[in-house]
Amino acid sequence: MELTEPLISIGLPVYNGENFLKEALDSILAQTFTDFELIISDNASTDKTEEICREYAAKDKRIRYYRNEYNLGAANNYNRVFKLSSGKYFKWAAHDDVCAPDYLKKCVTVLEQDPSIVLCYPKANLIDKEGRDIGVYTENLNINSFKPHERLYQLLETYGWYHGTQAFGLMRTSALQKTLLIGNYAHADRVLLAELAILGKFFEVPECLFYRRIHPQISQMANPTDESFSVWFDPKNKEKITLPKWRRYFEYYKIVQRAQLNWFEKILCYVQILKRLFISPGLNVRIKGIE
Repeated sequence: MELTEPLISIGLPVYNGENFLKEALDSILAQTFTDFELIISDNASTDKTEEICREYAAKDKRIRYYRNEYNLGAANNYNRVFKLSSGKYFKWAAHDDVCAPDYLKKCVTVLEQDPSIVLCYPKANLIDKEGRDIGVYTENLNINSFKPHERLYQLLETYGWYHGTQAFGLMRTSALQKTLLIGNYAHADRVLLAELAILGKFFEVPECLFYRRIHPQISQMANPTDESFSVWFDPKNKEKITLPKWRRYFEYYKIVQRAQLNWFEKILCYVQILKRLFISPGLNVRIKGIE
């Protein structure tokens, strides 16, 4: 019997995630849309992560578990699960977040109906380490223009600190394959989303189907400086002078340069990047309940 590829691939990179991993896995396996594979890449965890993953993989044939010999850094581990995937659509998952049962069903329906959309994600709530509601997360992110430079502007103007909703949304694999994926520098996920915004529209499902967990061990809190955050993305950055902000804006320039756009549209994209760097305050983020 010939095996068919799943419609959706979910990639879960993890390092020492024993505290919340079971809850995250249970929420994925409880999805009402079942045609997916779950790829787990364990970044040489030293806690019970491996034991938990092997236990779940033994129970569900949709799970593939891989363990790295050493810690590759977050960027390489995130990229690894994508490279191991085979679905038409792809979603990154975190070991500490929770998805409502209809997450995949609602998002894949949108992507199947409109090929101009490259990323679909739902509204989200924030939860604490015990899973208690601590606020509604909104960014007013409305990236639906037909013009790439306007979509880039919308992304740069509204993209904020609690950015897990979009980065962990359901993406069109064909679009993700055209990007540079996640770079080995701080806030590289922002650049990836900017590149996706150039490629197509984002759509927000108007239902709360995602629960972003905020706790002291999340990457942004555990690595409060740009230097430590750079090392989290790639251990090779340790002791290096990284200049994270300037590196990020250089990468914004690079994704526009490599984009398949006419010269006029590229100029307009460069203008938006310069406006964000020197003029606009941006970050129109609202965390209702914990502001």
